[in-house]
Amino acid sequence: MNLLDSLSGSGTPPEPAGPAKCSRKGCRNDASIQLLWNNPKIHAPERRKIWLACAEHADWLENYLSERLLFKQRLPLATQIGQAPAQPDGTTSKEN
Repeated sequence: MNLLDSLSGSGTPPEPAGPAKCSRKGCRNDASIQLLWNNPKIHAPERRKIWLACAEHADWLENYLSERLLFKQRLPLATQIGQAPAQPDGTTSKEN
């Protein structure tokens, strides 16, 4: 598929780009953690943006967001495409 096909709405979903990568600048490790955040100055309270993190950088990224009062929640990253992330109680947000 080329760029023009994706803009024309050909109905074919794009192919996955591969494993999710850490959001830390310069890191290309596979991500295993989601850090949910929002900026209350510009986002609705229920909106959650997501940074992905590898195990090595999760604490650093969480501290970065926390210092700016943006951090909301840490969740494990779903391991399969389309799999709902696990909630803190071990359940998933997707109903089976």
